[in-house]
Amino acid sequence: MNTQTTTEFVPILVADIGGTNARFALITDFNAQTNQFVIEHNLTFPSADFGSLESAINQYFSQISFPKPSRACLAVAGPIKAGQVHLTNLGWHFNVADLKAEFSFEQLEVINDFAAFAYAAPYLDDSQNMAVKAGQADENANIAVMGPGTGFGAACLVRTSQGSAVLSCEAGHITLAAVTDLDRRLITELKKQLNHVSVETVFSGPGIAHLYGAMAAVKGVEAKNLDAAQISELATTGQCEICDATLNQFCDWIGSVAGDLALTFGALGGVFIGGGILPRMQQRLLSSRFVERFADKGIMSQYTSQIPVTLVTQDNIPFIGAAACIHVKSNA
Repeated sequence: MNTQTTTEFVPILVADIGGTNARFALITDFNAQTNQFVIEHNLTFPSADFGSLESAINQYFSQISFPKPSRACLAVAGPIKAGQVHLTNLGWHFNVADLKAEFSFEQLEVINDFAAFAYAAPYLDDSQNMAVKAGQADENANIAVMGPGTGFGAACLVRTSQGSAVLSCEAGHITLAAVTDLDRRLITELKKQLNHVSVETVFSGPGIAHLYGAMAAVKGVEAKNLDAAQISELATTGQCEICDATLNQFCDWIGSVAGDLALTFGALGGVFIGGGILPRMQQRLLSSRFVERFADKGIMSQYTSQIPVTLVTQDNIPFIGAAACIHVKSNA
């Protein structure tokens, strides 16, 4: 007689759909002891090879020898409104209900990439990521996730005694605040070129170039026509003092932004930073004033001082988050 009380895990199709790649995998199990999902059959296709999401999914299913799953969650780099999804960079559009019917999914969720990051946060492996700021996470409190990449994204995993949910937002477009005199001078320069200086104006790939231009103006040096990769290269090799100052300021100032968002979301459960930029600047971030500026919040400094901050360098975050989204809802 089988006395095992755990129910069999029902596989989940997960996907990470971006402008460059469409990545798919199957979640075949969840290990409650290690708090880890089992990710298998991971395949990546160039998004431009397909005219639609449906054709990409069909291609994936044609290449794996595994029964088609009845559950799916797709993390997409784009907005989801009233069940309609537009992936602008690809020209793809789909209706969630139609997609669910076409592939006979019993359960289908479509979430944006930072919502996936938020769902993934409780399932991350500490050993694969880097502690930026020590602290004591409250396991029952909200978690904030954020990060600069092509743009700036943020989300919050809201946790209450009734359960959890993810709050998506447009934090990249809030007005960037100045804390130091240098911040104020940089914003003055940025406003000469831009009507609205938002967080994303500085904390993104294109934002690094904006910050470099402003830094050069503040320092009284003529700016060259450099992109983020060139600025990073010249700073890393010590060939350009303005580039070096730009990346140092980037790491300092994002500490203030992260602290602001931690307060906004009540993120006593911790802050996780991802995106494509900061994982390539680990040592610079660690040696910056990030921690000091994160915690420096006046009468709320004691509050922010206790919040741990982690730089996420672990692979497959969208897959983990997509799996967690389904897993949490199925076990609610």
